[in-house]
Amino acid sequence: MTGNEPLLFSLQPHTQYGEKIAAALGIALCDYEDRRFEDGEHKARPLVSVRGRDVYVLQSLYGEPRESPDDKLCRLLFFIGTLKDAAAASVTAVVPYLAYARKDRRTQARDPITIQYVARLFEAVGTDRIVTLEVHNLAAYQNAFRCRTEHLDCRHLFIRHLLPLLVETGAAVVSPDAGGVKRAELFRTALAAALGRPIPLAFMEKQRALGVVSGELLTGDVAGRAAIIIDDLISTGTTMLRAARACRNAGAGAVYAVATHGLFVGDAGRVLDDPLFDAVVVTDTVPAFRLPEDLVRRKLTVLSTAPLVGEAIRRINANGSIIELLSDPALPAFDV
Repeated sequence: MTGNEPLLFSLQPHTQYGEKIAAALGIALCDYEDRRFEDGEHKARPLVSVRGRDVYVLQSLYGEPRESPDDKLCRLLFFIGTLKDAAAASVTAVVPYLAYARKDRRTQARDPITIQYVARLFEAVGTDRIVTLEVHNLAAYQNAFRCRTEHLDCRHLFIRHLLPLLVETGAAVVSPDAGGVKRAELFRTALAAALGRPIPLAFMEKQRALGVVSGELLTGDVAGRAAIIIDDLISTGTTMLRAARACRNAGAGAVYAVATHGLFVGDAGRVLDDPLFDAVVVTDTVPAFRLPEDLVRRKLTVLSTAPLVGEAIRRINANGSIIELLSDPALPAFDV
């Protein structure tokens, strides 16, 4: 390994994701010690010298049975602090799924703006840069952090998967709420360019009060088309189901639910198994461990983000362009 190559640590409980990113970079994951003590505390330290090196630490902050998002966040923060104390030249946190990114504004009196507090924690331990995929509100994410931020989206990844399904049929891109229209418009523009024909945009009415979602109005033309409902994540799946039902009622010929992060909490398995959906497409930022295996085989497609993340790390380390990476669908990073 030469001195200008990145050092990559993966704190992921499922190491295959980190290994795929390392393979995309042509390097090996760095070793570290992770000790858990009887009282529940832990420590982690690198087993290689990081002095004067650019270091990247991978940890996706989704919750699972053995570790909550808070557990993972603490592990990541402590490890970043350790790396800075060990004289790393820079430390970049690679966080494919960023917990608390949805809590970016006050919706009730005395509400927290949690994404800002998470940003301060990263800054307090000396984090130089954050890399994440498809946050809920890009402006809120960028404004929360004072350190450098990079934001990766997966639109070309999804488009390359969907293109064979859309060659002989019309398509429409649907945002499940008004807040996601900008994301849907970026996706629609890229899909229209890939197909070489106009693609209409539609969006759903949506109101949320005390956890209850309402609103059934669909604006836009989906009749006789394959409706692609695009969002940043699927949690319980009820938002996608509302949009799918509205698209079917408006005459859509097929419905595809597409989101970067598949959290699949609560009754999501039953919701996604609804025949309203022809397929559900997500990425591997969050493993689909909460869904029944037979449902995953029948209904779910999981696309790998490892080549995209690996190429982003390569470009950051070489002072390359992330904008060019995300704007060019022909780049090798999207060959998955």
